[in-house]
Amino acid sequence: MKNSNQAGKPLERLRREWAVMTFYERFEQAIAHVLSVVIAVIIVVSMVQLIQIVFSLMIIDAFNPLDHAIFQNVFGMIMTLLIAMEFKHSIVRVVLRRDSIIQVKTVLLIGLIALSRKLVILDPDVSPAKVAALAGATLALGLTYWLMRERDDRVV
Repeated sequence: MKNSNQAGKPLERLRREWAVMTFYERFEQAIAHVLSVVIAVIIVVSMVQLIQIVFSLMIIDAFNPLDHAIFQNVFGMIMTLLIAMEFKHSIVRVVLRRDSIIQVKTVLLIGLIALSRKLVILDPDVSPAKVAALAGATLALGLTYWLMRERDDRVV
C-alpha cells in the first residue's frame, strides 16, 4: 500500500517544476491534463457499455462465442479499449514529465494495436489484397518498433 507521501510526490514535483516551465511547457502540461481526463471518461463510459453489451449477450441472447459476428464485435470493443488505455498511458507520461512529448515508439505501438484490432474484426470474405496490405503495414510497423527498441536498448 502506498503511503500518502508517495502518492503526493508527482504533484509536488509538478508544483516545483511549474515555476521554471516556459509558457509553452505550461500550456502543454495543461492540455495533457485535460486530454487525460477526457480519455479517462471515454474509457470508463466505453467499459460500462462493453459490460452492458456482454451481459446482454450472455443473458438475453444466449452468448455463443463461436459466432463469428459476436466474436468480432466483442473483441473489437475490447481492443478499442486497449488502444484508448495505451493512448492515455502515453499522455500520463507527459503529465508526469517522464517524457516531454509523445514518444514515436508509443505511436508505433498504438498503430500495431490498431492494426491487430483490424485483423481481429476482419470479415472472412475480405479480399487477399486487403489482407496483404494489412500484413505489410503490420510488418513495417513491427520492424520499425523493433529497430527503435534495439536502438534505445543500446543507448541505455
